[in-house]
Parts: sequence; structure tokens; C-alpha cells
Amino acid sequence: MIAIYIIIGIVVLLLLIFGGIYNSLVRLRNQVRNAWAQIDVQLKRRHDLIPNLMETVKGYMKHERETLEAVTNARNLAQGAIGKGVGAQSKAEAELSGALSKLLAVVENYPDLKASQNFLALQAQLEGTENRIAVERMRYNEIVREYNIKIKRIPTVFIANMFGYRQKTFFEVEEGKEQLPQVEF
Repeated sequence: MIAIYIIIGIVVLLLLIFGGIYNSLVRLRNQVRNAWAQIDVQLKRRHDLIPNLMETVKGYMKHERETLEAVTNARNLAQGAIGKGVGAQSKAEAELSGALSKLLAVVENYPDLKASQNFLALQAQLEGTENRIAVERMRYNEIVREYNIKIKRIPTVFIANMFGYRQKTFFEVEEGKEQLPQVEF
């Protein structure tokens, strides 16, 4: 009779451990999804700011058609990458960041534009959005790192494999890869 109680106790203990591990995986998966949703909100905000920035800049930068087209094309690519996975979206966002950097570097040649209140307001909003994206990207990557470590540890790896938990992709933007404009005096 005591052996039955011991077996029942062991089974209950194993079920509690199993349930705890499973619940922690569910919690982490939901944190990853929530963190990505926060990045997505900021990326959409940036995508929405770009047309207003472009309209403000167009009037001043008549000779910079190539730069303006590059930003527009990069924005379209970034919007098209939404929902195609973190890797595809991070690559498209890196291209958009590079195009925006070039645009803002070219703006230095237009003092009237730099003094425009509309441009200054849009530039401040874009800068704030870029900062929020960086913060959310860092938060997302921290949660993904924690999640990826968790699903590879024993005994969690067995439960993760049983329920189809797979590694998540980090949201990486290769900063500093875009070519800086040449400045000559």
C-alpha cells in the first residue's frame, strides 16, 4: 500500500514539474510575440512618418531624385516584408534605415529645409521612433535569447520538442553597413 502512495506521489510530482515547464514555455512564447508586436507598432509608425517626410523634402530637394526614390523603394520593401518572418523584415528594415540615413545626410546641403518647422518636427518624430525601435528590438532580442536557451535545456528540451517549440530568430539590423557620403572641402 505504501508503494502505491509513493508511485502516486512520484506521478503527481512529475505532472507538476511537467506543468510548470510547459507553463513557462507558454509564458516565454507569449512574451516573444508581445515583444514582436511592440516592434511592429514602432515600425509601422516609422513607415507612416516617411511619406510626410518625403513630401516636406521634395519641395526643397529637386535634384536629389535618386535619394528620394531609394527611400520610397526601401519603405515599400519594408512594408512588403511585414509578416514574412523576422529575418526578412529585419533585412528590409536595415535597407530602409540606410536609405533614411542617406536622405538625412543629403539634407545637410539644404539649409532652408533644415530650418523648416515641418521638417524639424518630422525629423524629431522619426528620431524618437528610431529610438523606440532600438529599445523594443533590444527587449525582443533579450526575450528571444531567454526563450531559445530555455527550449534547449534539459528537461525542458523534451517538452519543447514534444509540443513543437522551435528557436526564434533575433531581430538584427546591420547598422553602420551603409556607405557614408563623401564630404569634400
